[in-house]
Amino acid sequence: MSAEAVTDLILEIFRLNGRLLAAGDALVGDLGLTSARWQVMGAVAMAPVPLPVAHVARNMGLTRQTVQRTANELEAAGLVRFAPNPHHQRAKLVLLTPEGEAAYEAARRRQRPWAGALADGIPAASIASAAAVLRGLRVRLERGDEPSPPRPHAHLDPFERGDEPSPAGPSR
Repeated sequence: MSAEAVTDLILEIFRLNGRLLAAGDALVGDLGLTSARWQVMGAVAMAPVPLPVAHVARNMGLTRQTVQRTANELEAAGLVRFAPNPHHQRAKLVLLTPEGEAAYEAARRRQRPWAGALADGIPAASIASAAAVLRGLRVRLERGDEPSPPRPHAHLDPFERGDEPSPAGPSR
């Protein structure tokens, strides 16, 4: 895949992400949720075992601080609770409350037909192919397979960068 094609894909993902967040907010707003809250609740609900905030964040590809802030909002709204973690005294586990489970299930019930309507007319094989490409890029980033970003002009002599020499000569 060429650099231009990947760049185009990344830019389209950024645009799509914005639209998905707005659509998600509209879909679940009357449930007292936002896309961010719904996303954290989904990560908690879909985890095979209760997880602390740091693990939820890692699974979502977000910072611990972002997920902690959202989890605190969810706790204040009565949708999650923090429970003792037998493996780490300070890293509490995040659990859905019964109210949180009900809100998450209501959101999930709305999402399925919405996703179906969004996918209408797009071949399932195309969707699967797109998901595979995105998954592959995510895995590369998670493994650290991506090259380090180039440092502009770091290797060039100051005169090659276009820096003007001082009339008094080089500074020391």
